[in-house]
Amino acid sequence: MGGEKKNSFFLSSQTLLSSYNTFNSMELQSVQIGRDSYFKITDSDAMRPFFMSIVSDSDHWMFISSNGGLSAGRKNADYSLFPYYTDDKITESAEITGSKSIFLVQYGGTQHIWEPFSSRYEGIHRTSRNLYKHIFGNKIIFEEINHDLQLTFQVEWDSSDKFGFVRKSRLTNNASNEVSISLLDGIQNILPYGVPNSLQNTASNLVDAYKRSELDRATGLGIYALSAIIVDKAEPSEALKANVAWSLGLENPTYLLSSLQLGSFRKGIPLRQEEDIKAEKGAYFLHSKISLPPQGEKEWMIVANVNLSQTAVAQLLGLIKNEKGLNQLVNEDIAAGAKRLLALNATADGLQLTSDHRRDTRHFSNVLFNIMRGGIFDHNYQIEKWDFSHYLSNANKAVYENERAVMDKLPAVFSFFDLKEIAAQSGDAHFTRLCLEYMPLKFSRRHGDPSRPWNWFSINTRSEKDGSKILDYQGNWRDIFQNWEATCPFLPGLHREHGAEVFECDHFRWVQPLPGDKRRL
Repeated sequence: MGGEKKNSFFLSSQTLLSSYNTFNSMELQSVQIGRDSYFKITDSDAMRPFFMSIVSDSDHWMFISSNGGLSAGRKNADYSLFPYYTDDKITESAEITGSKSIFLVQYGGTQHIWEPFSSRYEGIHRTSRNLYKHIFGNKIIFEEINHDLQLTFQVEWDSSDKFGFVRKSRLTNNASNEVSISLLDGIQNILPYGVPNSLQNTASNLVDAYKRSELDRATGLGIYALSAIIVDKAEPSEALKANVAWSLGLENPTYLLSSLQLGSFRKGIPLRQEEDIKAEKGAYFLHSKISLPPQGEKEWMIVANVNLSQTAVAQLLGLIKNEKGLNQLVNEDIAAGAKRLLALNATADGLQLTSDHRRDTRHFSNVLFNIMRGGIFDHNYQIEKWDFSHYLSNANKAVYENERAVMDKLPAVFSFFDLKEIAAQSGDAHFTRLCLEYMPLKFSRRHGDPSRPWNWFSINTRSEKDGSKILDYQGNWRDIFQNWEATCPFLPGLHREHGAEVFECDHFRWVQPLPGDKRRL
């Protein structure tokens, strides 16, 4: 007993010393991974968990903690892939929501268990954890290096407008000998389609009872839906949409649709493939056995999306079955999204090149989050007739009918200066006012975050009916006006339009927009 106490005290002292040294070793570095530039935080686990927002050019939203806990979805919190909670709960749920990886490693003639990024088994292995965030803010990489097993594991989160959220995994053997690994890797606490945020927060246990997760055995596609839409009415309500997850990179894996067998895997008990799971939290896990040669690596990806109709699911099944270059298509769509994000920020003068790389990146970030609140003009001073007509008809139907002849003469695309001239010649004060207020803004994506849950957001980029683009802006009226102030210098010709809307909302109708008005302030 005495020897055990001494050993325990010795380990605790060593752990404290290691933590102290780790904290002192933290640093921020600029690194290059492939063609992408990242900021790397060395020994990121020595810091208290901190919160980040991962952005995209489309309607994705992702809030993620440095310990791996996350919430993500598309459009708004009612289209969640993982539950949308306050940031403290997201951080606390890192073990049960989002990424989870468990490895059984044959090393030195003995089987070792390794659970990266987890608080389980802390102190068993000497490990280092690093965090990489892309300078554009649209990608994040979690890295854990196991110095005892000489393995490195990375998890990268990307977004794709076409495919959804892309989670890439990379396992590298740093040793001079081949290593055999039995792995279980995936994502957990996946929500089905049809769970509003309010319902998840007030009746999550009831939601679990309605959940059903199914596997398409031929493609490995996981389908997450409700057995019925949860309503308190005596009427049928079918769940006709679903969230999905699928994978590439691992050959003939065993699929799990829940977290029920994680404990069995840790104990070395053989796993059973799950193909139809009811009344349990959804998950998507891959189980496979691989061998890595010296300095070899293995990569695979999991792709998840929300709000898919039956037709969209059928099309995705066909794509997975028949498309040989699907991995390339996913990566190309990720790259295309990064280019569009860069172009959006460039339009707002968000790119600069100085001798201070960090200051340049900070400027990029400031401008990006500014336009994500206040929006950016769609085509500088250009106006598309269809959107202006839609705006005018919703704002004032009588004025729209009275000016129909003027509207019919307008070309499909015209300039703000043409509109000002038309407004000046009009004898209708209401038409003049509405012309001067019109602002074709886009990318006004979110105002709010899980640290301030009273700030609701809805990222409206495309119509669900026909896929056409949507131009609108939304947010807290005071803050969005502050963001417009920053957009005036690079489009000075629109300063008056900003001012007209600020004046009207501030004095007349900032509390309640007009019925049908696309602007939500």
